[in-house]
This record gives sequence, C-alpha cells and structure tokens, in this order.
Amino acid sequence: MGSHNEQTAELEVWIDQELCTGDGICAQYAPEVFELDIDGLAYVKGPAPAGEEAELRTEPGATAPVPLPLLGDVVDSAKECPGECIHVRRVTDGVEVYGPDAG
Repeated sequence: MGSHNEQTAELEVWIDQELCTGDGICAQYAPEVFELDIDGLAYVKGPAPAGEEAELRTEPGATAPVPLPLLGDVVDSAKECPGECIHVRRVTDGVEVYGPDAG
C-alpha cells in the first residue's frame, strides 16, 4: 500500500497548446490544475503550498502532477476537451493513460 503522496506523483498532465482551442473547459473542471493565460490558451499549474498561488507552467510540454483527489476532474477535462490536447501519463514509464494518445 502506497501513501497518498506516492499515488499522486504517479500521474502527470500536460497540454499541447498547438491544439488548444481556448474553450476553458479544463479550467472549469479542475481550476487547481488548469488555467487560461493571457494568450487565451490553457496551461497546467504546478502544486502550491496552502494559501499560495500556483505557478502557471507556460513552457511547451510543461507537466504538472495530478493530485489524486482531482483525478476524476482531470480525466473529465481530457475527455471533454474539444481540442483533444490534454494528455495524462504515468510518470514511471511515460505511457499516456487518458487523452488522445491513450491506448
């Protein structure tokens, strides 16, 4: 049995901004993980200590861990995204488990 920290570190999410349509569905489902930037595109946010603002990760291919309590919201974001640009993969082997390239 792993701890919650081990479980939350197992998945990461990233957004392909070249495919992002800027609809903001991801930010509605999981605002703790996704945010629209001033360019109108969605990006992932890194974890932040309680009471602090999470840092928007705007570099291409930037990833953020998927917190276990938010996994359902992140998966729904990937399923509902009209641009099919949200990718959730295992950290250990890089295999996409949710998103357009999932097996």
